[in-house]
Amino acid sequence: MIYRIEFKPRSIKDLQGIPQADVKRILEKVEALQNNLSGDVKRLTNFLPEYRLRVGSYRVLFETDGDKVVIYRIMHRRDVYN
Repeated sequence: MIYRIEFKPRSIKDLQGIPQADVKRILEKVEALQNNLSGDVKRLTNFLPEYRLRVGSYRVLFETDGDKVVIYRIMHRRDVYN
């Protein structure tokens, strides 16, 4: 299934605090989500949003809504689940 990517305003703000080299790598992995959620994706239990994408030491928290992937947060792994 092909998904459309939608960034919430908070996720765009999260990207501004991340080094540019990491942002480039994160955006490449997010783009790969369009193709049937490919990448290091895991469904989270007892946590909202439902999924996480692992990109090095960063985590992209997102959920699916029909044919759309909605990205909520992009944070370092030590801060994301608190």
